[in-house]
Amino acid sequence: MSSFSKPLVCFLFLATAACASKQQVIIDPAGVDMGKYQQDLTECQQISEQVEQKAAGGAVAGAVVGGLVGAALGNSGTAGRMAGAGAVVGGASGVGATQQEKDQVVKNCMRNRGYSVLN
Repeated sequence: MSSFSKPLVCFLFLATAACASKQQVIIDPAGVDMGKYQQDLTECQQISEQVEQKAAGGAVAGAVVGGLVGAALGNSGTAGRMAGAGAVVGGASGVGATQQEKDQVVKNCMRNRGYSVLN
């Protein structure tokens, strides 16, 4: 496995793990039509997927910066390795923040739809 593909595999693993979790919203169920709640929750989760673009942007920005630093410090092999490392660092730093932001988007969306969100 080349030195560039190892960071890429790590990034893809982190990104997949982050995408796998669904937002947990705890509401006060008193007077709530649970069918309508499930529909609203699904719609809010779909809206929160827009946040995923930020993580991809972080990986791309990291790859560009890493590639530029590698090119300044060495040859094309160094540039490739630095671009891979930059993609991993840029993407990984955004994974946790992205999930937190997605959670917040879902909770805000549910509050805006009239639910009493407890968490």
